Amino acid sequence: MTDPLAVWHYEHVNFARLLDLLESQVAAFHRGEHPNYDLMGDVISYLRCFADCVHHPREDVAFARLTKRAPGMELVINRLLQEHRVIATAGEELSKILDGATGDVLFPRAALEAAAATYLVYYRNHLATEEREILPRAAKLLTQEDWAAVAATAPAISDPLFGDNVAARFRELRKQIAREAAVSQLE
Repeated sequence: MTDPLAVWHYEHVNFARLLDLLESQVAAFHRGEHPNYDLMGDVISYLRCFADCVHHPREDVAFARLTKRAPGMELVINRLLQEHRVIATAGEELSKILDGATGDVLFPRAALEAAAATYLVYYRNHLATEEREILPRAAKLLTQEDWAAVAATAPAISDPLFGDNVAARFRELRKQIAREAAVSQLE
């Protein structure tokens, strides 16, 4: 069995990379440049598909198990559960705006910037809280039985972007991520 905490952390690192990419495109938009709306849409699509449908449901089970073992964590866990819903809703709103942008629908600049800012701020804070407060406690408190329940929550699918078999929809995004990584290694 793969170490579930390592997988959890690895997925967070990948999500953060995608948020960086999204933020760079939003910054280009803010400067009056033409961002790659398709790329932005792919980032949101992946996060809505994989994170919202696979990663977050597993976390929800881990959170429930952790709350039973550490009742003092209930407040932070309840906030994280609420953030899952906020992130999903913010992602849906941003996705609608991006779909319109790729279809040449006019929309207020502020709408895109506000939707992206909400999504980015919530997501980044969410990841940081989990890394700082949840993962260390989960490592100490959750049992093999708990991790088996977590694993059974969502289907065991290959990651459609960071897995071995990249889904056709995400091939361009995967190439962009590789380009970004190559550039950052040169710096």
